[in-house]
Amino acid sequence: MIKILVAAAVGLLVSILFTPYLIRLFSKQGFGQEIREEGPDGHRSKRGTPTMGGVAILVALVAGYFVAHAVSWLRTGDTGPSVSGLLVIGLTVSLGLVGFLDDFIKIRRKRNLGLNKSAKTIGQIVVAVTFAVLALQFADDNGLTPASDNLSYVRDLALIVMPLPIFVIFTFLLISGWSNAVNFTDGLDGLAGGTSAMVLATYVVIAFWQTRLNCADAAEPACYTVRDPLDIAVVAAAAMGGCVGFLWWNAAPAKIFMGDTGSLALGGVIAGVSMTTRTELLAIVIGGLFVVEMISVVLQIAVFRTTRRRFFRMAPFHHHFELAGWAETTVIIRFWLLSAMCCMFGLALFYGEQFTAAGG
Repeated sequence: MIKILVAAAVGLLVSILFTPYLIRLFSKQGFGQEIREEGPDGHRSKRGTPTMGGVAILVALVAGYFVAHAVSWLRTGDTGPSVSGLLVIGLTVSLGLVGFLDDFIKIRRKRNLGLNKSAKTIGQIVVAVTFAVLALQFADDNGLTPASDNLSYVRDLALIVMPLPIFVIFTFLLISGWSNAVNFTDGLDGLAGGTSAMVLATYVVIAFWQTRLNCADAAEPACYTVRDPLDIAVVAAAAMGGCVGFLWWNAAPAKIFMGDTGSLALGGVIAGVSMTTRTELLAIVIGGLFVVEMISVVLQIAVFRTTRRRFFRMAPFHHHFELAGWAETTVIIRFWLLSAMCCMFGLALFYGEQFTAAGG
């Protein structure tokens, strides 16, 4: 438990202290956000706000994770980072680099278009394939690998086993889906950061609970067969702390945006922790707001291409409410509340399944 608290505290402190430095640095370099011309009128005043603030979240995640392990090693002689934790961090940082390139090109071209779709997709494919292949290696003494080739809900669904090619495709769809979903949500000050913090806090609880009921320690009813649940909790805690610290500066009116650097990385860490905790389907409920935001974009495109009419005033659908007259802060707070409901419902499903499986 101390390790989790240290990771969260260090992530929070690094993010909240490092972000002002990035604000000054990026402002001096002219690394300002470009705004979509067709967006809500109130957003035009945000043009030039420093972007690429996701760098602070990534630095906070890495610092929180490794400082937590260093403190644990000094206290108890901890064996160090796990393969699962390192893989999730590697996935997150790699997607953050893809997002950084996208943001940097936007800044250089002075328009709201960075990497083209093909280049971004190729980057996500390379990262996803690498993660998929490595996640099925490194079996521990109990034969458990960081991820499983079974589809999972709260634990592996034994009847759905994926051959390696299918697993690689599934991993790519999962990682690209989550990274794009967070990216779509990142359109209002603090919306993606606050929602991500809630989702990651939920995963801290889930991974910690899996640690307490790990089959490797005690094969009791409804125990969990997860390779490194405690270390995944540490990763989620460090990322959560990074999000909360960044939110201090990103809340409306934002002094810096996370950019694709942050949104793609946060999507990656959510995908990574869902796979390593064997909860890919449950994650759809926990991150329900992200899912709905992505569906709104898909629905808008599908309806427009078939009828030449718009289903929403603008997609992602948080802009729909802005154009309907809601204040930006009203949209943000109400969407945060919806996200909190999704997280609580996801936790209830997680606990309910465990309670039922234990025969309660």
